[in-house]
Amino acid sequence: MTMQTRPAPPWQVDRWFNTPETLTLESLRGKVIVLEAFQMLCPGCVSHGLPQAARVHATFPDDQVAVIGLHTVFEHHDAMTPVSLQAFLHEYRIGFPVGVDRPGTQGPIPQTMEAYAMRGTPTLVLIDARGRIRHQHFGQVNDLVLGAQIAALVHEAEATTRSLPPSHPTEQASTCDADGCRVEPLRV
Repeated sequence: MTMQTRPAPPWQVDRWFNTPETLTLESLRGKVIVLEAFQMLCPGCVSHGLPQAARVHATFPDDQVAVIGLHTVFEHHDAMTPVSLQAFLHEYRIGFPVGVDRPGTQGPIPQTMEAYAMRGTPTLVLIDARGRIRHQHFGQVNDLVLGAQIAALVHEAEATTRSLPPSHPTEQASTCDADGCRVEPLRV
């Protein structure tokens, strides 16, 4: 895992699936972006990366978190065409938007993959609501770690868009029952 804070480079995408519009960092500003870079013939992508992205997509509200797939092909170019990708997305029931990374100009590494300095696939990138890369993971990511990172970025985005009321712990009491313990305001 790499923890960073730098502006996310624009995506160089030739074609989009599962969305009627072209998606950009600007069009998603205000949301936390979970970018899952994958190849459909990458075993780690199929067994870990894409299922995890689908779980994130199903767990977090769309108005707070945007899950975006990036098909970034740096090998087996003839086998991983957009037609094959469309069938793959259908068969694996990938419902979130997926862009096709533009081929590299100086070799096999696609343009967005190169701009983000990805080491391979799967790579998961967390972009905050202001468009900055905050975390970049290569390989398998623990669900709890990822969930905590996303939740922290969502909380950060919420805190910047609205002013949170001050907390007064001395004015609260806790009550416990068989379901758990809750903090409740004291009635004055």
